[in-house]
Amino acid sequence: MQVSTVIGSLVALASLGSCQFAKVNDFKATPTNLGMWAYLPKTLKTPAPIVVAVHHCQGSAQGYSGETKYQPLAEQHGFIVIYPNSKSGGGCFDVASTASLTHNGGGDSQTIVNMVQHAVDNFGGDPDRVFTVGTSSGAMMTNVLVGAYPDVFKAGSVYSGVPDGCFFLTKTGEEWGNMVRSYYPDFNGTRPRMQIFHGTADSTLAYPNSEAVVQRFRPYREEGHPQHPQQSYTQTIYGEGTAETAQLVGYSAQGVGHSVPQHEAMDIAFFGIGA
Repeated sequence: MQVSTVIGSLVALASLGSCQFAKVNDFKATPTNLGMWAYLPKTLKTPAPIVVAVHHCQGSAQGYSGETKYQPLAEQHGFIVIYPNSKSGGGCFDVASTASLTHNGGGDSQTIVNMVQHAVDNFGGDPDRVFTVGTSSGAMMTNVLVGAYPDVFKAGSVYSGVPDGCFFLTKTGEEWGNMVRSYYPDFNGTRPRMQIFHGTADSTLAYPNSEAVVQRFRPYREEGHPQHPQQSYTQTIYGEGTAETAQLVGYSAQGVGHSVPQHEAMDIAFFGIGA
């Protein structure tokens, strides 16, 4: 481990006090006024993968950290968890403004990317292994992050969300793809991998939103291959690979409402952490 990384990690731990999960008070990066909370396991990988976990509306960083089980997995696999905290009245993130939907255009998405950079600079985070997961409106923000910052995020996992930037489901697959590519039109690299969960009985964000999200990320010539990995869940792998390695994997949860229960271990396996 490099001396600078050791010092950075020690400073990070000191800034969190005696808690491994705490607000990062020295994070001041703009453009928006989001709070940054983080969880640092007792033993970090060198460098450490980063998982950004984005809460739902009426939620909070603190609440989402308790609702989900990423912290025990962080202890097991040595990765950092960042929990952005919305400051809006409804606890939602900006997932629709031109600023947030544009690479380096501002908005909450750029502030979250600045949190990732803070973790790289101060916590010993690995800039080449950054991932994001979110629920409901947090799923929308996850879609924004992987769309506008494909150079930062390698993969995302979304639970019971809708397509970011558009609540109207009348687009073709090619139109959805063009929309996400418009966020960063100069990007020519490999797009982030995606894992998508949605319940068929979701009365808050209707199930057809799931297919729209799939279309958003799927190269529109690829067909899916349905399987049934667990009771009431249909898994569809698009293109080549397995559930852990494919570019796009969807999960339809029969009879499940809003939101689909978090499958944290599946998220970490999809991200390739611990492999």
